[in-house]
Amino acid sequence: MQIFNKNILLIIALVFVSCKNNSNVGAVSVSGRQILVNNTPYIIKGICYHPVPKGSTVRNFKNLTEDLALMVEAGVNTIRVYAPIDDKAILDEIHQAGLKIIIGFGYNQEGNYDILSGSFIDYVSKYKNHEAILLWELGNEYNYHPEWFEGNLENWYKTMNTAAELIHEKDSNHPVTTAHGELPDALALSLSQSIDVWGMNVYRWDDPSDIFSKWAAVSTKPMYLSEAGGDSYMAVSKNGYEQGLNENAQADANTNILDAVFRNNIICSGVAVFSFTDGWWKAGNPSQQDIGGWAPNSSGIPYDGAPNEEYWGIVDIDRNKKKTFDVIKTKYTQLKD
Repeated sequence: MQIFNKNILLIIALVFVSCKNNSNVGAVSVSGRQILVNNTPYIIKGICYHPVPKGSTVRNFKNLTEDLALMVEAGVNTIRVYAPIDDKAILDEIHQAGLKIIIGFGYNQEGNYDILSGSFIDYVSKYKNHEAILLWELGNEYNYHPEWFEGNLENWYKTMNTAAELIHEKDSNHPVTTAHGELPDALALSLSQSIDVWGMNVYRWDDPSDIFSKWAAVSTKPMYLSEAGGDSYMAVSKNGYEQGLNENAQADANTNILDAVFRNNIICSGVAVFSFTDGWWKAGNPSQQDIGGWAPNSSGIPYDGAPNEEYWGIVDIDRNKKKTFDVIKTKYTQLKD
């Protein structure tokens, strides 16, 4: 009897250890049109984040603690970055703040965890168990740049699909997404079937509603807006908004965009508003804020059709809140996780 009891205890202990080792705390999955975290539906209340200090053109996380505090205040639950963060301490701080992160991989980053060299999979292997990770993202609006792929977007879609398959082999706990410029066409969908969640960078004035019904007609997979929003500079006086700095235009645009997104949350799994902070590095002298800048397919920018690339932050480069900060805070905090 005593030996039997010991064997029972041993079996119980082994089962406990096995369950503990195989428990996927923070596991992310897809079910129908939903993204699930620990089997619970997850709506992305996101922000695009590429912090570059004044006078620099290089991303720097020296303001991370302050930035995270502002994001938490605004109700943000997800950060989208355009390149991998190879620093566990930064990922740890993001996780400790209660946020998740979408890690973006570029095609050609000179071998720095990029798709061309194949080194992106090394990053996946290194950080696949980190609880901050939400999604792995392949590319950003590459469909606007066939010239990068010998003039043929089939080359990109096939490469992206192969990369997604490699990630699936390495990591079963995090879906793969992409940030496609607008609604993917039949070619993109047919050649990229291993993409689990479709992100779309969408600039349709202040109402992206039409894209949700169009997506529902062509796919049953989850989608979210990987970029959307408005800037705080009017290139011309138009639609009742005066030329020049105009935080009202940005606040109104983001109000309408977020209302459209969350009205359609049966189809859309959320949004990453572009962007957290103004980017002085984008259009001219990185030591000053310059008017201008250009992006592909940017005529749908509210309310002047001009992107003015250095004026997109919900805070300015010194982390002063713009009017749209309170819009984001209201819309995100009233939507329960």
